[in-house]
This record gives sequence, structure tokens and C-alpha cells, in this order.
Amino acid sequence: IAASFVHSIGLGYATTLAVIMHEIPQEIGDFGVLVYGGFSRKKALFYNFLSGLVALLGALVGYYATVAVDGAMLFLLPFAAGGFLYIASSDLIPELHNEPDFKKSMSSFLFVLLGIGLMYAFKLYFEG
Repeated sequence: IAASFVHSIGLGYATTLAVIMHEIPQEIGDFGVLVYGGFSRKKALFYNFLSGLVALLGALVGYYATVAVDGAMLFLLPFAAGGFLYIASSDLIPELHNEPDFKKSMSSFLFVLLGIGLMYAFKLYFEG
């Protein structure tokens, strides 16, 4: 997120919205896993909050790395994008092949395409 803001405000907003749209259901799922694993609700919320603070720390380090190191932007954005593409292609998309119900599989695939479309629309909106 930080590197995308350094690159351009529009890309930063688009990236932030995409991450928010991803992280809200992710954190709800993480909370459920922690509670199911035996944590109290209070303790599960605390650990979710703690992991969010680590993400904030990463954003600050990313921002200062792009500002302090010449040429860091040339590596940070492609590295982050490549990481997300790797996760999607190696973990998420193969799971679609394991879904026996074609409608559910297509629904998931359409949501992937919707996410890509929203990122593009956000980028156009905030930069245009």
C-alpha cells in the first residue's frame, strides 16, 4: 500500500480499497478460526488487532524504504504484485478445480474477475 501511494495517489487509493475489501472477510474468518481453536472472543480480537498493527508497521517500513532508497519503487511494487499473483495462481485458482459444483466454481471465478475489474475501475477513478 505504501509503495503504491508513493507511486501515485490514485494507485494508492485503489490498492487501499482492494486491500480493505480483501481484509474485512479475511479478519472475520481469522477471528472465527481463533474462537473455534479455543481462544476467548476477547483474546481472538486482541490477536487480530495485533496482526493489524504488524501490517501497519510493514506499511511504514515500505513507505520509508521507497523514500529513502533510490530505485526501491522499481522492485517493491512488482514484488508485491507478484506475491499476490502467485498466491492466486498457486492456491486459490487450483481450488476452483476441486469444487464439484460447476455453479459454485464459476461464481468464485466471476468474483475473481470482478475483483480485477474493481481494481482497474478504482485506479481509473482516482487517477482520472
